[in-house]
Parts: sequence; C-alpha cells; structure tokens
Amino acid sequence: MRLLALILAACIVLLQWPLWIGKGSWLKVWQIESQLSEQQLQNQKLSTRNAALEAEVRDLKTGTDAIEERARNELGMVRQDEVFFQILDPKPATIAPPAAKPPVAAPVPAPASTSAPAPAAAPPSGSPATAAAAVAASPTPAPSAPVTAISNP
Repeated sequence: MRLLALILAACIVLLQWPLWIGKGSWLKVWQIESQLSEQQLQNQKLSTRNAALEAEVRDLKTGTDAIEERARNELGMVRQDEVFFQILDPKPATIAPPAAKPPVAAPVPAPASTSAPAPAAAPPSGSPATAAAAVAASPTPAPSAPVTAISNP
C-alpha cells in the first residue's frame, strides 16, 4: 500500500512538472505577458509620436502657417509690410570678472610664552568716529565690542 502511494505521488509530480517548470509553464507565460504589456505601451507612445510628426508634415506640405512660424522664430524673418522692434533689457546681463584680491600672508605663530597677550590701545578720544576708525584699522576685529554712534542734543 505504501509503495502504491509513492508511485502515484511520483506520477503526479511527473505530470505537473511541465505545467510549472517546463517549456510552456506558467512562469514562461507570465514573463511573456509582462514583455507583451511593455511592448504595447512602447508601441502606443511611438504611434502617438508618429501621429504628431505626420500632422506636422501634412501642415508643412499644405499650409503656409507652419512655414511662416518657423521662419519668424528660427530665422528672425519679417514680412515686407511689418516693422521689427527689438526691446533690449535695461540692465544687460554681463558677468563681471571677480576683483583681484591681494595675497594674504599666512599668520606667523606666536612664540610659546606664559604671559597674556597685550591689550589693544584705547582710542585717543571718545568720539564715535575715532573709535570706529580704530576698530577698522586694527588687524583683528574686537571680539564683541560694538561701535555705537552718539549724537549731541
């Protein structure tokens, strides 16, 4: 009885083999159907493109509107009874070359010392103009020293 069951199972497997894995199997059918749908989509795009090109050729053969449009846009042509006006931009878009910057010397490392750096000299008078000039003339800007202008009443 056990032998008969094994023989029947082997027959079923042999009969199912071509259906699932063979030359005309479900897998091959699924792959061919996906290729077919991709090709149909590509054919539809190409037929749309061909129809547009065919319409353009027909228009170029029979009508003068397309020829006139191309002559105006691509060649800059005008009719004999027309006057051509060209409007220029008020500010031409030109690219200015970058300003030449003087070469910057690399900072020289300070000698190793244990003393604190010397404080910057105070401006000679308390007016805002001299304070701003002193800040602008110093080689390194002050860490957080804001300059404020004070007007006299």
